[in-house]
Amino acid sequence: MIRINLLTVEKPIAKARSFNFTLGDKGGQIASVLVLLACAGYVAWDYTTVTAEDQRLRADLVAARAEKQRLAPILEEVKLYEEQKKELQLRVTLIEELRKSQSGPVHMLDEISGSLPDRLWLTEMKQTGDDIQMDGRTSSLSSLADLVANLEASGYFKKPVEIISSEEEKANENDLIKFSIKATFEMPGQKPAAPPAAPGRRSLAG
Repeated sequence: MIRINLLTVEKPIAKARSFNFTLGDKGGQIASVLVLLACAGYVAWDYTTVTAEDQRLRADLVAARAEKQRLAPILEEVKLYEEQKKELQLRVTLIEELRKSQSGPVHMLDEISGSLPDRLWLTEMKQTGDDIQMDGRTSSLSSLADLVANLEASGYFKKPVEIISSEEEKANENDLIKFSIKATFEMPGQKPAAPPAAPGRRSLAG
């Protein structure tokens, strides 16, 4: 008797194929060598860069020292020139001050001499600060008036020029006028000193 099994025959399931790419011992060694080579290359590059920078800085330092040594004599000359310039400036200032102080009496005498009218002469002149007292003789009062007017018009004496005294005197049977005048010398453009404030006065403002 023949039997037929109609049940599905179970077939064995094929195992899935897997691919393993794991490196062996040789592959690991190669990777380690490559990493070491990369690190060594970076270190070598960094060392080369730092060495080049150090050499450049050293060269710059040597050049700066050489430049400083080259400029040292020039700096000494500049320093000496500045000192001489300062000394000359002091001398010029001193000479200018002396010239100004001497020009006052010169102008004063020149203006007085140019202001003397005819038939009038000075016998004595005294100076106290800027105040000048002049004593003299004249043959007429008009000449004395002309002297006062000339001094006031010169611009070198403050107005008014004061006649201190005038009196007649005999000289060799001639009538002369003995006079004394007072004038205050002032250079043109010189600002008069401001008068001091009166004590005890208050400002009304505030």
